[in-house]
Amino acid sequence: MQEKSSNRRCRRKKRWLAVCCVLLFSAGIPFAVSGFMHAVESGRIRSAEEAAGLDADCILVLGAGVYADGSLSPMLKDRLSRGVELYQNGAAPKLLMSGDHGTAEYDEVNAMKQFALDHGVRSEDVFMDHAGFSTYESIYRAQAIFGAKRVVIVTQRYHLYRALYLARRMGLEAYGVASDLRAYSGQPYYSAREILAQSKDFLKALFRPKPTYLGETIPISGNGDLTNDREFL
Repeated sequence: MQEKSSNRRCRRKKRWLAVCCVLLFSAGIPFAVSGFMHAVESGRIRSAEEAAGLDADCILVLGAGVYADGSLSPMLKDRLSRGVELYQNGAAPKLLMSGDHGTAEYDEVNAMKQFALDHGVRSEDVFMDHAGFSTYESIYRAQAIFGAKRVVIVTQRYHLYRALYLARRMGLEAYGVASDLRAYSGQPYYSAREILAQSKDFLKALFRPKPTYLGETIPISGNGDLTNDREFL
């Protein structure tokens, strides 16, 4: 009896050890994916000065939060400042503002275009992607809807590796310029969340699900005012 009891305890320990190994392995996957993305994409990041000579089709500015009064969150304001700087320095002739305009009450892209216009960018050079609901969808639609082939992606550095990985998996020739112009409140939370998002988009890049919306093509070489849904001052 004592021997059987000892065998049962041994089997239980082995089962728990196996469970612990699986859990540890699963927990380690997101960190492995994150490390992989950093390793393969870090060489695609350029300074604002270096990006001036890239001769890209467009500068893709990824959306971020807009407040209820229409003002820009610090992260979004810095992305736009960097995007306008790159446009003015000749990195690309067009800006593609991609963000969430899923409801009439929440609109990132018109606020983004207004910022560009307020800083001297010609309206026809600013395209809006109203259905850039996620990083994946913004990248997918930049190619599928706007026909972009060579892009400069602008976002904060922690987010840039995932965006670049997605873009290159989609067949874009992509470079990134970081828009970290200040320290951001809540950055540890954003960085932790990004590790999980990287694993999710690693799978999306593998299986290529369709975005929420597709539609007719709007060539990025054309007139950005075709994407307007309201008058600008």
